[in-house]
Amino acid sequence: MNLSTAEEESAQEIHIPADINWEMLDKSKFFVLGAALFSGVSGALYPAVLMKTRQQVCHSQGSCIRGAFTLVRHEGLRGLYRGFGTSLMGTIPARALYMTALEVTKSSVGSAAVGLGFTDAKASAAANAVGGLTAAMAAQLVWTPVDVVSQRLMVQGSSGLVNNASRCCNYVNGFDAFRKIVRADGVRGLYRGFGISILTYAPSNAVWWASYSVAQRMVWGGVGCYVCKKDGENGNTIKPDSKTVMAVQGVSAAIAGSVSALITMPLDTIKTRLQVLDGEDSSSSNNNGKRGPSIGQTVRNLVREGGWTACYRGLGPRCASMSMSATTMITTYEFLKRLSAKNHDGFYSKS
Repeated sequence: MNLSTAEEESAQEIHIPADINWEMLDKSKFFVLGAALFSGVSGALYPAVLMKTRQQVCHSQGSCIRGAFTLVRHEGLRGLYRGFGTSLMGTIPARALYMTALEVTKSSVGSAAVGLGFTDAKASAAANAVGGLTAAMAAQLVWTPVDVVSQRLMVQGSSGLVNNASRCCNYVNGFDAFRKIVRADGVRGLYRGFGISILTYAPSNAVWWASYSVAQRMVWGGVGCYVCKKDGENGNTIKPDSKTVMAVQGVSAAIAGSVSALITMPLDTIKTRLQVLDGEDSSSSNNNGKRGPSIGQTVRNLVREGGWTACYRGLGPRCASMSMSATTMITTYEFLKRLSAKNHDGFYSKS
């Protein structure tokens, strides 16, 4: 995402790369390169996601770094990538669905908002928010089953898990976990926590994309003006180089990621427990342990274990993961769009 203007009050004009919309992309190149680039990003960030998940389903709150070293000492580096193969297989189609829904919605909403008389800044923020909301809802159709399977692989063998999670996590690999979950709970078992996932990721993405748009505008209006190169032909014109553009995008994405993580952390903790843990009373009920916990039961268990602050277990790893993920994702995403553009000329526009 890029801005058409910086601070309107500024006497200087900033030339920044023009946004590349859906119609300007070579779709085949976009999806093929996107699968490769985002697979690399997912691999780099996966250990932080794994440690966040383990902290969310443990009785006690220990040090994330100490837990990571303990895991590596007992299982080697492979321990930090439990469930990664399953996650990667699902992430590729989910990312494709996400990016398609995002770009199509942004293009449609942005054009409609401008047509209704909104300023470029408001139209951009609205398009980003609606695009993020729509993309998250569409992608959860794929991501929820992937989360259920991969998260169970992440936590198996971990000590200190709440309830009977350690006993139900006896999976050889992702396919084995998929088969056992379907056999025990049916297809519904793969969509455990689907509702709370929508409630978590839809607003999270809307907040993230809207925050990203606002943060970029703030950074360009402030710090960006002082680090850009001046155009030699016009002393009042600033044309940032590619490194400056990438730095502004990265900083804006990190800010947006932290804001989104903080706001939606309780929902993410509840969602993770719903997808990983069995109900507290399931072993003694008539359903032979197949019934999952309710949202109310999950919240009560959390509060009983550590008060309301228990809902923020794993906040550090999640903030770090989302900030790093946001920074790498947006810079990779913008780079991907420029590689996939049909016409590489005329990318700079005057603000």
